[in-house]
Amino acid sequence: MNTISLMMPLDMHLHLRDDDMLKVVAPLTSYTFSGALVMPNLVPPVTTKEMVKSYRHRIIEAMESDDFEPYMTLFYQHYSREFLESVQDDITAIKIYPSGATTNSEGGVVSFDIEPMRETLEAMSDLGIILSVHGETNGFVMDREAEFMSVYEMLASNFPKLKIIMEHITTREAVEMLDRYENLYATVTVHHLMITLDDVAGGMLRPHLFCKPIAKRPHDREALLKIALAAHPKVMFGSDSAPHPKDKKESCGCGAGVFTAPIALQLLCEIFEEYNALDNLQAFVSDNAQRIYGICPDYKEVVLIKHDFVVPQMYGEVVPMRAGETLRWSIERVD
Repeated sequence: MNTISLMMPLDMHLHLRDDDMLKVVAPLTSYTFSGALVMPNLVPPVTTKEMVKSYRHRIIEAMESDDFEPYMTLFYQHYSREFLESVQDDITAIKIYPSGATTNSEGGVVSFDIEPMRETLEAMSDLGIILSVHGETNGFVMDREAEFMSVYEMLASNFPKLKIIMEHITTREAVEMLDRYENLYATVTVHHLMITLDDVAGGMLRPHLFCKPIAKRPHDREALLKIALAAHPKVMFGSDSAPHPKDKKESCGCGAGVFTAPIALQLLCEIFEEYNALDNLQAFVSDNAQRIYGICPDYKEVVLIKHDFVVPQMYGEVVPMRAGETLRWSIERVD
């Protein structure tokens, strides 16, 4: 197969930042995707209806495409039913972060006790608002996601009508959790399908591959590949593309995040072709997300061709994954 057409590609976990960075990275996603679920961990985080609407307006202004939909999220805190009723038409999900788990998450949840969360989560269940979860504890870094599985079990069993997305899963334990509860779903990134911790720190440190959740072991990557390549019906693509300026990555206190937005589809084509699974890429990158989230994005067809593409060294002040390397697939056209 020398060409492949992807209809209405969706990125269901994306960081666009704000201000000058937003203006650089937003057009790179809107060019090849029909929509994306935009994360709310700005400074300050997006927590009100006015902030959601203002951020969406800034995103639309930064886009260079009129056929792209930013699906907006709120940063989780205690919300009343009355407030959620007032904002439900403006958001697609609410994102919950453990405090300090990743970039700009200091205002996240300190304890996942059910009772303080019950009013908000029951209202979300009744209103059909999806809960998007960064699933890590504050334990040893390689064990943080696996340790969080008990929290997923607690949430899924106590709120069976609440649709819960296990975001950017990285472990075999998360894959095994997926089918234990009807209301659990997951996103998988392209970089976690490609790398393990050895790629990040096994030789010379590669800061542009440092992310949270951190890349794990080979058996974890194999488990992710299995469900992604099969386009498991409860799994969808979410890039977790997270731009940082070069000087913030190549420094003490390196920012966590891998920037893949401009090359995500090309990388996915490489992976799915390698495993003879290109027929499943459409479901992984769009169809499953449309069904899980109940969304209907604007029409867009992205045609990729098997032709060498050299990844730029920089996009603005951001270094992408595989900078300067040659990919086997290119974007031929977008209709």
